[in-house]
Amino acid sequence: MTSMTNLSQVNGMRILVLDGYTLNPGDNPWDPVAALGDLEIHDHTPPEQIVERARGAQIILTNKAPLSAETIAQLDALRLICVTATGYNVVDGAAARRRGIPVCNVPVYGTDSVAQFVLALILNHCHQIARHDAAVHAGEWSRSPHFCFWLTPQLELAGKTIGIVGFGRIGRRVGELAHAFGLRVLACSPSPGPEVAYPVRRVALAELFSQADFVTLHCPQTPATTGMVDRALLARMKPGAYLVNTARGGLINEADLAAALAAGRLAGAALDVVSTEPIAPDNPLLRAPNLVITPHMAWASLEARRRLMRTTAENIAAFLRGAPINVVN
Repeated sequence: MTSMTNLSQVNGMRILVLDGYTLNPGDNPWDPVAALGDLEIHDHTPPEQIVERARGAQIILTNKAPLSAETIAQLDALRLICVTATGYNVVDGAAARRRGIPVCNVPVYGTDSVAQFVLALILNHCHQIARHDAAVHAGEWSRSPHFCFWLTPQLELAGKTIGIVGFGRIGRRVGELAHAFGLRVLACSPSPGPEVAYPVRRVALAELFSQADFVTLHCPQTPATTGMVDRALLARMKPGAYLVNTARGGLINEADLAAALAAGRLAGAALDVVSTEPIAPDNPLLRAPNLVITPHMAWASLEARRRLMRTTAENIAAFLRGAPINVVN
């Protein structure tokens, strides 16, 4: 735990961070937030310790530490909840609203970071750079009679098709980057959204999965979308198609994806998210072939985390001025 005190003591607010490690593992100082009150930071808070730590705090910051209705009811001093993320399902917003407690999120911070990561995963599939680097260091190039070699097919993106499920800020940015690589862009989204400066064809979900060489998920997880990428939808994909998920792990039926990969139904997949995080040791995806799994890091560029810190401080400052912003409840 780290404790920092506001020198000006402008408002005397106690600001508690329940799980601050991922936002600032050491390279993204809390100074903008510390300037607004008496700041207490915990890297992690187990659920059973939340109430004990949070008693007396007027402002609570959380990323993944849950604030249920039962927990909120026990925190008499609480006046503001800030979620240091875009998704805010860890907070019972209705319970907070009944108490007159605003819940504020950070709606825009990681668009470029996540979109870049999506293209990195796709390019990794196309070129397998780390595998070839390892082969060179293992002596395979030195022993080769040829001036070059490759262990996997080398794929060009130009002329292929990407299907983007969910065409919000991140989905649109992915489409922009994909178009720059020469990919045709398909999109599936419940709302049209703003126009974009590149060609995009809107299609139904089933058609998108059938036609795309690359499918990337950028939609929220709701009761309607939970488990939507199942055996039936995966069966529609081309044998050489590639699936990417940097949105929410629960969008995919993980057993169905593991079975599809084992059967060679698609060329592979790359996931930055899974249904339970950290990933459980018995998750079937850990044994699936042709699968890249990264530890929910697409959002975590330093630039994105600095934007996240800055906007969180702005959310608190706006509340202290009596005009809360980014309120989601």
